[in-house]
Amino acid sequence: MFHPLDWLGRRLAAFLARPRAVETHFGTSGFDLLETTLRPGDVLLVEGSSRFSTAIKYLTQSSWSHAALYVGGALADECPELGSHVLIEADVSDGVRAVPLHSYRGLHTRICRAVGLSQDEVDTVIAHAIRRLGQQYDVRNIVDLMRFLLPTPPVPGHWRRRMLALGSGDPTRAICSSLIADAFHSVRYPILPLIDRCDRHLPGAHREQRERLHIRNSRLFAPRDFDISPYFLIVKPLLDQPFDVHRLRWTARTHSGSAP
Repeated sequence: MFHPLDWLGRRLAAFLARPRAVETHFGTSGFDLLETTLRPGDVLLVEGSSRFSTAIKYLTQSSWSHAALYVGGALADECPELGSHVLIEADVSDGVRAVPLHSYRGLHTRICRAVGLSQDEVDTVIAHAIRRLGQQYDVRNIVDLMRFLLPTPPVPGHWRRRMLALGSGDPTRAICSSLIADAFHSVRYPILPLIDRCDRHLPGAHREQRERLHIRNSRLFAPRDFDISPYFLIVKPLLDQPFDVHRLRWTARTHSGSAP
């Protein structure tokens, strides 16, 4: 059944997702290295160039506008056409979907890796994300989408993060970071938890300070949170391989106008 708001919302979402010609980004790691380095359960951050991406970067004061969960070959049976290097992401136009890694070839990316999870826990994180495949953002709610028509929305700093709660009125709707945060919360792995410090009195007038972690509302997570989280390791593909700085070859010429 045709619904005018649905049509308008899809057109608006497509407009926001369109790359901006004035922005160019480059990959700091070769694609082959990226492919070799990624492990199932890794979070891949991406610096996008769409209107929506530009607004996300402004609101979070970060280079990263998108996050996807690497699941490797977990969908090889269901989606063999995607290959063995697959990511699960939430897209404002297409909802939660699986995409091949080469979709991000040539883009600036960063690998964030959870530390200390067992294989069973990694499998649980991936299965949680896979169960969300097909869920959609309600594009009829065009008020949410219209907030991102301005690449740099004029809002006070303390309100910016709440602007990221796109489609948050329905728990089955998710943007990229909320999807991944929920997956890690399913195994109680911290990202940026709220910390409650309390003193415990011990015999002999001694005190022991303990920290209790509380899970944040996943609606308000942003891609940069995986980057700044103290619980995720930043993995750089070039340095993850045997690397010898002395084997680098430098040109002897200097460019005109450059420093000597």
